Order: sequence, then structure tokens, then C-alpha cells
Amino acid sequence: MIRFHLKCDQNHAFDSWFQSGDAFDKLVAAGMVTCTSCGSRKVTKSIMAPAVSTSSEITAPKPTENAIAALRDKIEATSDYVGTGFVKEARDMHDGVVPERPIYGEANLKDAKKLVDDGIPIVPLPFMPRKKTN
Repeated sequence: MIRFHLKCDQNHAFDSWFQSGDAFDKLVAAGMVTCTSCGSRKVTKSIMAPAVSTSSEITAPKPTENAIAALRDKIEATSDYVGTGFVKEARDMHDGVVPERPIYGEANLKDAKKLVDDGIPIVPLPFMPRKKTN
């Protein structure tokens, strides 16, 4: 995992984690990286200094509960929950079978890895989706 300092075309700065530099490039090209402040999809990496630890006691900072709650609220407000149908829906959107839209849902590790291996951009969420009923 790598953390990038990002900036949108409206000059908002924020950080985000990615599996790799290539993963970041693929997600940006697919329009899946958005500004946390305004939602702009015109996002670029900012200049950043590497964070090098010389101690095994130093760990990566953990997101605060408030930040995770805010992320959950934003995702739930702007995306469709597709539950356990996430893998099929993501693949169908990628293949052009159904129109693209922001979705979130559930997938087991094997199926999620297969989506990534097939070039379908997905990101894990730091929370479990709330079950929605209709």
C-alpha cells in the first residue's frame, strides 16, 4: 500500500491510500478517484516526501472514527448499495452491459482479487456496509 498526497482542480488537498502507483493511475483513468471536498474527478498527485521509518515500533496512522463515519455517510449518500451482487454488477459495468454508476457492496477476497486481476478498478472500504432493505 502507498499513500499519495492528492490535489484536485479546485486546489483541495487530501491524502488517500492505493495498492500501488499503477493502481492509482488506473483508478484515476477510470474516474474513480474523487476529491473528498468537492467530488471533482480531476485529481493529480502532489509532491510529497517519502515517509521512512527506522523503528519497528512506529506504525501507520489509523483513520479516526469520525473520518470513517464521514466516509461511510458520503458513500451511502452518493452510491448505490448492491449487496452481495457487487462482483456481478462491477463486472457488468466494466463490460458495458449496464451503465456505470457509483456502487458499493460485498465481495469475498477471492472474487475481489479476480476483479482487480481483470483490470476492474475497485477499492476496499474501511467499514462493513450497513444492510439495506427495500
